[in-house]
Amino acid sequence: MSRWTVEAAKTWYAARAWPFGCNFIPSTAVNQLEMWQAETFDPATIDRELGFAAGVGMNAVRIFLHDLLWRDDPDGLLDRIETVLGLADKHGIATMPVFFDSCWNPAPVSGPQPLPRPGVHNSAWVQSPGMAALEDPSSRPRLEAYVRGVVGRFANDRRVLAWDIWNEPDNGPEVAQRDAATLAAKAALVKPLLADAFDWARAAGPSQPLTSAIWSGDWSKLDRMTPIQQLQVTSSDVVSFHNYDKAEEFARRVAYLEAFERPILCTEYLARPRGSTFQAILPVAKAAGVGAFNWGLVRGDTQTNLPWDSWDSPYVDRPAGAWFHDIFNADGTPFDPAEPIFLRAEAQSSV
Repeated sequence: MSRWTVEAAKTWYAARAWPFGCNFIPSTAVNQLEMWQAETFDPATIDRELGFAAGVGMNAVRIFLHDLLWRDDPDGLLDRIETVLGLADKHGIATMPVFFDSCWNPAPVSGPQPLPRPGVHNSAWVQSPGMAALEDPSSRPRLEAYVRGVVGRFANDRRVLAWDIWNEPDNGPEVAQRDAATLAAKAALVKPLLADAFDWARAAGPSQPLTSAIWSGDWSKLDRMTPIQQLQVTSSDVVSFHNYDKAEEFARRVAYLEAFERPILCTEYLARPRGSTFQAILPVAKAAGVGAFNWGLVRGDTQTNLPWDSWDSPYVDRPAGAWFHDIFNADGTPFDPAEPIFLRAEAQSSV
C-alpha cells in the first residue's frame, strides 16, 4: 500500500464528525504500561472515565500503547485493546492508538511500575521503544511484529479512528539538554525506525489513516522542517501537530499546515497557564476544520494537572495554581465548572 492521496484523505475526513476528544489514560495508571498490563488493567475505571468524555460531547480519544506489552503478552494486549475499543464505542467514542513515543524516561521496564513522584508532572511516563531497543538492531523484528500485529488485527475496525505511528519522535530528555551531539545520535536511530514503522503499518493494510504529529520548530515551508519532521509530514495520510500556545500561535501553525491540503488534527493542546485553554483554542480549531485532542481527561497518577516545571521544582510544598492539563477529578467533578458547559456547546454546534 502507498500513502493516501489528498483526495482520499479529504473523503475520509468529510465522512466523519469533527474529531473532538482528548488524550486518555485512566486515573489509576501512572503510565502506558500500567494502563495495559494484565495485573493493573482497569476496565471499570476506563469505562467510567470514558463516560466523562462522552458527557462533554467528545467523540474520540488518543491512547498510548507500548512495545514491551507486545513482547511480554501479545495476545493479552490484543484482547485488552479489543476491550478498550468496545468500551469507547459504547460511549460513541473512536480511538487513535499510538505505537511509539520519545517522551520522558528512556529506560522502560515492564512489570510493577513506580508510584508517582510527589508533585511531579507525568513522573513515570516511559519512552517506546526505550534507548536500549533503539540501539539494538536485533529488536527490529520484534518491533515490526508489534506494529504489524496490532494494525493487522484492527485494520478494518470502524472503532479505530486513525493510527498514530510515533509521538514526538524528536523529543525526549535529550531535547531539554540541548546537546547537539546527543540529539544527532538519537535522531540517527529514530529516523530510520520511524520510516520503517510507517511501512510496517501500511503493509498491514489499514482502512484507517496513518499520522505522526510535529510539535516544534519552523513549519513555514517543508524545507525548513527538520529531516524527521519532513518524514512525518510526507508519510502521514492526515497531517497532525501539537501546540500548547495561545490562539494566535495555534492559528499560525494551522495556516502553515494548510499548505499540504490534507485534513489536520491537533493531537495535543491545553496548557491553561500558557493561554492554551478550551475557550481560546477550540473555536479556532473548529473554524479551520481542525480536529482537536487536549491532553488529559481525569486527574490521576500521571499528575498532568501539574505544570512541566515541576520536573525541576516539584510542587510538594506550594500550590500549583490552575491545572495545566486534565478536566475532571476522579469523582467526575470538573476543575472548572464552566469548561464542561463550554465543551458540550462546542460539540453540539459542530453537528
